Amino acid sequence: MSNRARPLSPHLTIYRWPITMILSILHRGTGIVLTLGLLSFSLWLGSIALGEDHYKKFINLSTSWPGSLLLLSLSFAFFLHLSNGIRHLYWDTGRGFNKDNVELSARIVIISTFALTCLFWWWL
Repeated sequence: MSNRARPLSPHLTIYRWPITMILSILHRGTGIVLTLGLLSFSLWLGSIALGEDHYKKFINLSTSWPGSLLLLSLSFAFFLHLSNGIRHLYWDTGRGFNKDNVELSARIVIISTFALTCLFWWWL
C-alpha cells in the first residue's frame, strides 16, 4: 500500500532557530567540550609530574598553532558556559522570562562571551 498522499512532517530545516534554542544547544555542547578540556588540564599536570622534558614537550605542543587553537576554543567554551550559566542563575530567581528580556539576555551572553575571550587572550 502506497502512502504517497500523506503529508511530510516538517523538518528542523523548515523552522527558524531562535537565539534561545541555539544558546541552549551550545550550553550543552560547551559542557561536553569543557569536560574534554579537563583531559588537557590533566595532561598538563601529568607533564609537570613526569619532569622537565615532558613539560617542555607539552609546552611546545600547546604553543603550536593547533594547540593554541585548542586553547582558544576551550577558553571560548568556558566563557560561553559561564555567561549562559549566570543567565540561568538569573532565571532561577523567577525573573527575565518575557520575550524581550530573553532575547536581550541572549545577546548579552553572546557579546560577553566574545568580550571575555578577547580580554583573556589580550591579558595573557
